[in-house]
Parts: sequence; C-alpha cells; structure tokens
Amino acid sequence: MKKIVKIILAVSCIPLIYFAGCSGTNEVDDGNSTKVINPSTTFAYVTNGVDPFWDLCAAGVRIAEEELGISCEVLMPPKGVVDQKRMMETLLAKGIDGIAVSPIDAENQTPFLNEVAKNTILITQDADAPMSDRLVYIGANNYKAGRALGKLVKDAIPEGGEVMLFVGRLEQLNARQRRQGVIDELLDRPAQELADVKYDPVDTTNLTSEGSKYVVLDTRTDNFDKAKAKSNAEDAMTKYKDLKCMVGLFAYNPPACIDAIKEADKLGSIKICGFDEQDALLQAITDGHAYGTISQLPWEYGYESIMMLKDIYEGKMPEKEYVEKTFAAVTQENVAEFWAKKKEMAELGKSK
Repeated sequence: MKKIVKIILAVSCIPLIYFAGCSGTNEVDDGNSTKVINPSTTFAYVTNGVDPFWDLCAAGVRIAEEELGISCEVLMPPKGVVDQKRMMETLLAKGIDGIAVSPIDAENQTPFLNEVAKNTILITQDADAPMSDRLVYIGANNYKAGRALGKLVKDAIPEGGEVMLFVGRLEQLNARQRRQGVIDELLDRPAQELADVKYDPVDTTNLTSEGSKYVVLDTRTDNFDKAKAKSNAEDAMTKYKDLKCMVGLFAYNPPACIDAIKEADKLGSIKICGFDEQDALLQAITDGHAYGTISQLPWEYGYESIMMLKDIYEGKMPEKEYVEKTFAAVTQENVAEFWAKKKEMAELGKSK
C-alpha cells in the first residue's frame, strides 16, 4: 500500500501527532457497538475555498483513501460560506460517515456546525471552530507559525525597518493568529499561549516597541480578491517609501506582492516572506527575489484528517481536542527538495 511520505525540513520543533490505525476492514468494540471500516464507508474533506493549497491537501486524502480502501469526497466551495453550507447539507442528505471541514467564518457558522455534529462525525482542520461541537481540531499552531514567519522576516531584513502585512480576511481565526504571531515576534514580545492570545486591533497602525528595530505599518485585507491583493501591495509601495518587507499571510498574497514589486522595478529592495507554497513564491525564493515561506505541509492535513475520522468512526477517540500539526520553513537552502515533493503531491491531488 502507498504510504504518505514526509519531508523533514529545518524549522519547527512542534511534534507531529498521529493517531494511527490499521488499514483494510477492521472491527472495533467500543463497549456498546462494533464499527466496521469497509468500502461502503465514506468520509468528506471540505475546504474553505478553491486554491492549489487544497489540491495538495487532497493528495493526502487520496493516500488515506487508498490505504483504508474506502471512498472520500473532496469538496471546495468556490463562493464562500453559502457554498460550504450547501455542500455539507448535501453530504448529510447522502448519509456521509464523517466530515473534516475548514470553517470559513467559525463564529457565525457555529450553530450550523452543531447541527452537522448531531448527524455525523465532525472535525475541523486548517481552521478551527472552537465553540462548536466538533470533536477535534487538526491544524498547525498558527500563532507559533506566525512567530516562525516573523523570524524569517528578521533574517530577511536583519537591520530592521518597516513591514507591511497582507491577508485575505481576518474573520478566520487562523489569519488572526498568524498576524499576531508575526507582530509579537517582530516586536520582541513574550510568546502567548494559543488559547489566550491577545490580539492587536485590526485597525492599529505603526506598531512598534522599545528596543525593537521593526515597525508593523498596517494590515491590508482583500477578501480573496487577487486583483485587490496586488493593488494593496501597489498602494503600500506608493504610501510607504521606506517599506522594507511585505508579508503575505495567505497563499496568494506573496505572489501578488511579487507581481507588484516586479512591475515597480523594486525586486531585491523590498523583501518578501509568506505562508504556503505557491509556485510563484517558490520560484521567487529560488531566484533570490523572496526570502522564505512557512509551509503547513498540506498533504499531511488531508491524510491526518481522514485517519482521524477513521479512528473516531471505529470508536477510538483522541486524547485531546487539538492535534497540533508541524510546519516547515522553506528558504533558498531547501526549496529545491521541497518543490520536488510538492509537485509529486500536486499531481496526486488532481488524480481523481
């Protein structure tokens, strides 16, 4: 059987936690009833949008699907919360055995997620809905990942300077956590516990602290409009003549910044750091036009989500409600190895 292959990259000290199980058909007695994993068992992996990142997650789903001999659906809502809700309602009507979802707007979706949880196994992945009745959340500690991104910024501009943050939206908890991690790292603040993170207001500008060499000018949102993402970068260069680094918190933000900087003929003078692993960003890292990125190794998201649904289905509940995933820093030193693995996973993710 095909096993998931993991890349070990220099970076995170966070342990990767697995809840492993056997493949094939298994019978487990939970004390009350026996659950059987067999070809008729179906799980669903629901993303929060359409993006190459999710194709990589789908690769992990396909590996788990083959390993377990079951059927899995991967659904990517193109139009936000309404589409995501419709897709999950359809899954429930079909009698899905379990759903792993990345909530788009956790706070406002909680009542609906609670209804889903009454009718099937529900876990969250990538982004959490902590007030819902989901059984477990699988994801990177986005606050720690944000601090790791902040360290990349420090390496990119060790002399200090003005930094601008770009993100799709801040309604998502993972976006707020990433943003705060970057800010706290750049301003040399003490690390916060994930459950008790205190957030700087979204409209706060020119954040700095005594002794820090960095100024966080602003956070610009684009609501997943890629043209807006690029114009935000263009506006930032026009407004802030001494801008030293652009930081993209969602996958498409760094490439949008790269395009804007290239057209302004400022490649090299403004550094770029980001999240995830779009090809344009990996190429820029390879060419020396961007410094680095934090990857969540998305194929592991898909794999671990399906394996977690399988364990819960069999009656093996996780010990904790939060399964912390590792992440990796990708720089010029390891980008070639990482990119080769990404290409392999991208092909697999599109194979069905």
